[in-house]
Amino acid sequence: MNYLEIIGTLVGLIYLWLEYKASIWLWVANVIMPAIYVFIYYQAGLYADFGINIYYLIISFYGIFWWWKGRKANAPQQEKTTQELPISHTPQPMWGRLAIVSITLLLFIAFILIQYTDSTVPWLDSLTTALSIVAMWMLARKYVEQWLVWIVVDAVSAGLYIYKELYFTAGLYALYTVIAYFGYKEWIRLMKEA
Repeated sequence: MNYLEIIGTLVGLIYLWLEYKASIWLWVANVIMPAIYVFIYYQAGLYADFGINIYYLIISFYGIFWWWKGRKANAPQQEKTTQELPISHTPQPMWGRLAIVSITLLLFIAFILIQYTDSTVPWLDSLTTALSIVAMWMLARKYVEQWLVWIVVDAVSAGLYIYKELYFTAGLYALYTVIAYFGYKEWIRLMKEA
């Protein structure tokens, strides 16, 4: 039994709950969880997932900055010190850019994995990694549609982790898939309330 994987799974559940509630504390869990999973993914030969956890550490600081310091453009000056970044829809022109970034990342990561590693699943590992990079950036900007991207990432990842015999992690990502749907609905509700 891999106790590190169990701990990572528990931290992942805490992270997911905090994200569901749109709590800024999710970024603290997003520092701890990747620190655990770099070891798990390296051992399993999931090198793109290994690498993305370094990205998760970096993007956590970006997310904290945007969630704490992000302001509505029309907020009065006296409110700018207390106004948290609101949940919003991804701007329409952004979708094309996000698609281009996703495809570029997918091809680049797959090339690296095929040429320089012994990865047995370079395309799926690259797909989940590329989409995770985009989804995490969307989360940092508090775009509600980040949940839709996570649904795809989580469902594919669950299957990938079963294949790699990381059963606790596969269970976590299967749960992530279901909760991502409800997270999307919750963020829509929170956005309408604000």
